[in-house]
Amino acid sequence: MSRRKGKELEDLLSGLGGLAFLGLFGLWFTNRSKFYIYISVIVVVIIIAIVVIIKIKKHRFDNIGSWHSGKGLIKELQSMHPNDFEEYIADLYRRLGYTTEVVGGSHDGGIDVIVTKDGIKHYIQCKKYISSKVGVSEVRDFYGAMAGKLSSGKGIFITTNIFTTEAEQFASDKPIELIDGDRLLRLIKQTKKDKEEIVVKDDDKCLKCGGNLIEKSGKYGKFLGCSNYPKCRFTKNISI
Repeated sequence: MSRRKGKELEDLLSGLGGLAFLGLFGLWFTNRSKFYIYISVIVVVIIIAIVVIIKIKKHRFDNIGSWHSGKGLIKELQSMHPNDFEEYIADLYRRLGYTTEVVGGSHDGGIDVIVTKDGIKHYIQCKKYISSKVGVSEVRDFYGAMAGKLSSGKGIFITTNIFTTEAEQFASDKPIELIDGDRLLRLIKQTKKDKEEIVVKDDDKCLKCGGNLIEKSGKYGKFLGCSNYPKCRFTKNISI
């Protein structure tokens, strides 16, 4: 389910819940049959349960482990909420030496993350597909969304699954880099192998989970972040 549809469904269910509550009180004060009151209560309980389930699914990232490689990571990435998958990709590119900006949303135009290196901007779309392949229509739409923004950079389409042959052919002669699940794993391994992390002294631990604090570079400069990100999102300013 897309973020827009998920938000619309949640808003719809919340609205229905409010109407059901109003109906319940209206029936109570007008002394209607208790049968209708019981029906209203049941409807309210069901709607509340559905909203709670949606919120639980949206926050499944709480069970995502810290940075590690392996096939199990792909499944963990696929279980993330789309917003958190975009944050994960942004953090990956920060580790590769880019400055990053997450711009995803219902009006993102197909662009989820903007990464910059040596003054050149690149535009990323993230798709955490489980079984569906990324088809040529999606790659074509992405190219249309960022074509007017490109100067010397490129578009990067990242998925946790694979691309169709037609999608690969379409991108072959365009400034688009396609990164499937296997290539994504290699990028993550590269950050573990080639990008050394500066770990703060052992007596300066994360105040939330006790993990190590790591020096990171973000949009507003360097800061300290927990080594257990994204499970733990603790950050701390670097003292000057």
